[in-house]
Amino acid sequence: MCGEIGSRPLPKSDEAPTPLTPADFQKAADVSRETLDRLQAYEALLRKWNPRINLVSRRSLDDLWRRHMLDSIQLRGFDQNHGNENMSNLWLDLGSGAGFPGLVLAVAGVQNMHLVESDGRKCAFLREAARITHTEVTVHNERIETLPPLAARTVSARALAPLPRLLPLAYPHLISGGQILLLKGQDVDVELTEATKYWKMHRRRIPSVTDGSGSVLQLTEISRV
Repeated sequence: MCGEIGSRPLPKSDEAPTPLTPADFQKAADVSRETLDRLQAYEALLRKWNPRINLVSRRSLDDLWRRHMLDSIQLRGFDQNHGNENMSNLWLDLGSGAGFPGLVLAVAGVQNMHLVESDGRKCAFLREAARITHTEVTVHNERIETLPPLAARTVSARALAPLPRLLPLAYPHLISGGQILLLKGQDVDVELTEATKYWKMHRRRIPSVTDGSGSVLQLTEISRV
């Protein structure tokens, strides 16, 4: 079910204000011990590399398992990359940075994940994180604007750009019947109002499981006005 991980609804941030431990995350996300071990290896690498290339803010590391891991894995409930062999199963994650949400989702089992990142140092991190977690992903070290259309069933992004700027970047990669998934903050209504001047879409907002003011924004049936 969308908005859940496995069969367990995830806790709201106001229900658990203290930082999540890996064990807390495993229970909330309903992942296997093997997946947790791989994500902990990812965490260790992130903490090692972060002082050198600033992958995430230092402050967010204090609650990494909620703010990055759990925030990312909530999109797993929207995975459409199965059940229809006649459609592309490619998932395209734009502006992947440190791998949130794309690499976390791939570690958790989402198939055919493509990560797009223009910063070569961050791409090196993504490739190393994929190697040590034994995760198959494709990393594209280039700007989104220059990336050839990839025919994705799902396009995702987190903290990349406001919706009016993001849609022209994501739309060329989306197949008919596909979806765009965005992790958005409190300004999502303003962004939607501006975007609908230029785009038609079916939109669905689901409250974020990690941020009381945030949303998962699911966009389908997208076309230019």
